[in-house]
Amino acid sequence: MYVLIVATILLALVGLVGAVVPGIAGTPFSFLALLALSFVDGVNYSTGFLVLMGLIGAAVFALDYVVPVWGTKKFGGSKAGVRGSTIGLFAGLFVTLFFPIGFIAILLGPFIGAYLGEKSAGTDDHLAWRSAFGSFVGFLLGTGIKVVYACACIFFVARDLIGLL
Repeated sequence: MYVLIVATILLALVGLVGAVVPGIAGTPFSFLALLALSFVDGVNYSTGFLVLMGLIGAAVFALDYVVPVWGTKKFGGSKAGVRGSTIGLFAGLFVTLFFPIGFIAILLGPFIGAYLGEKSAGTDDHLAWRSAFGSFVGFLLGTGIKVVYACACIFFVARDLIGLL
């Protein structure tokens, strides 16, 4: 029982970190925290609740790939801007590993990447900046959706762990 509780807490924390840090699929970890806790005596999640949270998690996971691309395209970006945004996202993560600028690099990476991607494709300055802004908005929306899901899962985990005391 204690192993499951520790696993649940770790999964929930990785889910929250993964909601913000690119390269870590936080949404599945958040759902796995609920699933692990459901096997602990005294916690009674209905099958319907777990299926619903799983479906919501799958939708959030899928949206994470769609929303940034949508943001870039919605503001006039091209495939070059989308690719640049993705490269910028990983570059921001890489920078964060070596320099103490943290979340700022992860926020600016997609923005700068989309701009540079558009410029490399010969896009004029105005459209390149619009694409970069769209990438930034899409990244923030996608991250926000993941954070809300992770926090909802943490809420249920915390509520039920406190109920076990």
